[in-house]
Amino acid sequence: MSSTTKRSSITSPKAPTSDPTAPTVQVEFGGQKVNVPKDGYYDRYRMNPNLDEVARDPAVGPNIDFFRNVPKKLVDTRVGQIYAPNFYYRTTSVQIVFLAPLDNLKSKLPSPLEPITALPGYGLVALTFYSYLVCDNDPYKEVSIAIMVRQPGKNSYSVTQILSSIWNRTFYGYVLALPVDTEIARVRGVYGYQLPKWLANINLEMENEKITADIAAIDGISDLKLEVPLPALKGFPSQSSITTNNAINKIDGKWCQVAVQANALLAAQVVLPWNVKLSRGDGPLSKLLNELGVSTILRMDVLKDAQMVLNMPTPLEGIDEAKL
Repeated sequence: MSSTTKRSSITSPKAPTSDPTAPTVQVEFGGQKVNVPKDGYYDRYRMNPNLDEVARDPAVGPNIDFFRNVPKKLVDTRVGQIYAPNFYYRTTSVQIVFLAPLDNLKSKLPSPLEPITALPGYGLVALTFYSYLVCDNDPYKEVSIAIMVRQPGKNSYSVTQILSSIWNRTFYGYVLALPVDTEIARVRGVYGYQLPKWLANINLEMENEKITADIAAIDGISDLKLEVPLPALKGFPSQSSITTNNAINKIDGKWCQVAVQANALLAAQVVLPWNVKLSRGDGPLSKLLNELGVSTILRMDVLKDAQMVLNMPTPLEGIDEAKL
């Protein structure tokens, strides 16, 4: 899909955003006490929603068949019994994919993970801003920096793996940073998935033909700021364009992967975008991008309207670490 595609006439319903002044209630998750919005999705459903009620929520949209095809189950996890997978009924995101020197990437990856080679001497780093407008654990925002890695257990050439990933819409990455802006999202990520999450101030807007995003430390120190024109968007029938991102990490000393399926409804992709303005500050994400040595932007992926399913970790059993 190119940036010259005619702008779709499809628009997404206005979804609610988190309001820090709204009333909250205290709940317990994984042995931690956190505040969540009163009468919000978590307060009402505890991650086991009535999908017929969800379908009547004007902020969600008319079609939630994607979730009806993924039954929830009560599962045992490292934070106790919870209903899984986690549903994100309306999301937006913007992802920037950079080239970065392989040596820099290898220094950030635990053995035996290996960065995938995009060009001789260079691998790929993805910076993604997310806004989860309606989801099982209430609205929040998130920023991810991940190194794209070779698929575990596959010994094929990097070029073959990249082409296969693009064709199958299935990608693998190692997450280096994943700050969020609500406490329940931090607790879920740290205690449930052992992911590098911390609290930060995060914004993402796609309005007036422009994408703006930023993240700052909770003490106000500026980190990253992104500005780019909103590219031409294309509408997709539900479940016709599903991408799976697999986050690989160690949980309690064992290699696992966490699959996230994204059902694109209104999206765009731009190859070699020239008009991306990314400003770096003094925060941890800026420092991380500097250490990774990111350079040329290869691609920008925009999801103006999408649905997502976050699965529980699954072990990577029977894999020879020497051949990962």
